[in-house]
Amino acid sequence: MSAEVVRSIVDANAYMTLATADEHGSPWASPVWYATADDREFVWVSAPQARHSRNLARRPDLAIVIFDSRQPPGTGEAVYLSARAEQVLEPELDRCLRIFSAESQEQGLAAWKRADVEPPGRLRLYHAIATEHFVLSAGDERVSVVMP
Repeated sequence: MSAEVVRSIVDANAYMTLATADEHGSPWASPVWYATADDREFVWVSAPQARHSRNLARRPDLAIVIFDSRQPPGTGEAVYLSARAEQVLEPELDRCLRIFSAESQEQGLAAWKRADVEPPGRLRLYHAIATEHFVLSAGDERVSVVMP
């Protein structure tokens, strides 16, 4: 399995599922619309009050899966990520906003501005940095992929 497989799956999909846990270890899964420029950093918007956002504020380690759920059983491909996430802070805000806004515009949606992700607005920008990438083998086993 290769980095090209990871890229093709990431590029072909619009949603990823975040797997977070609260301070007691109770799991929570949430789909979010995402953007990425390099298949390592994934950017999305969420309300800080959302359960997954509260979980990330307490426990920034998470797992992510990107897959097309419309595929017949046993035929789909998926990317699995181990990552660390947080709300995007001021020094990185403009850079991450450019990534997110570019994807939005590429899909025919509106550009995002700072006013969309800063107070008093409801949403904030988040990002996750992947530390590991995996794909499924033909034998239904996760295979590690080293990204260049």
